[in-house]
Amino acid sequence: MAKYSEMKASLSIADAASWLCAAVILALIFVSTVGENSLPYDDQQIVMFQGNRLLNRPCDEIYVVGEGETLHTISDKCGDPFIVEQNPHIHDPDDVFPGLVIKITPQKA
Repeated sequence: MAKYSEMKASLSIADAASWLCAAVILALIFVSTVGENSLPYDDQQIVMFQGNRLLNRPCDEIYVVGEGETLHTISDKCGDPFIVEQNPHIHDPDDVFPGLVIKITPQKA
């Protein structure tokens, strides 16, 4: 009878270990899936800022879109007609919002 209870205890430990391994594997799959989908294209991240911390220098290489600005007004202001081509994270040129960070490359005259 003692062997039966020992075998039963071993089986319950093995069963618990199997469930734990399955839970860990599922957690790793979930974390790796979330990690891959959280990065935008080409490992570029869209950064949003509150306030006007970067707005004081209007045409630096990194530009933060302000309230009421469009890509057309930014292009005229900074002399960069290729804003959309240089910023692959902008999918719709009409969907620009305050705080969006874009790359500016002014054309030299």
